[in-house]
Amino acid sequence: MNVRTVLLASSLTFTAFTGIANASDSAQTQAVPYHYGMPLHVSKVVALTEPSTLDCKVVTAEMKYIDNTGKPAEITYRKLSDACSYQN
Repeated sequence: MNVRTVLLASSLTFTAFTGIANASDSAQTQAVPYHYGMPLHVSKVVALTEPSTLDCKVVTAEMKYIDNTGKPAEITYRKLSDACSYQN
């Protein structure tokens, strides 16, 4: 009886922490697609990511940054893949 109570309490606690983690993930900003002339007001770039590919082609990259007000923001943009740098 005691083991069952402990297991039930543990599983409920784990479920609660999982819900809190998912809630904090959804509170983050969504990446906004960049359009020409859009003001960014970047204070600090946090990360630049793009899908890896062996072909030289246009990919959608993502930039995570801190804006001038101190809030995190994300933007997506189109660029040539890094593979283009290594092909002749």
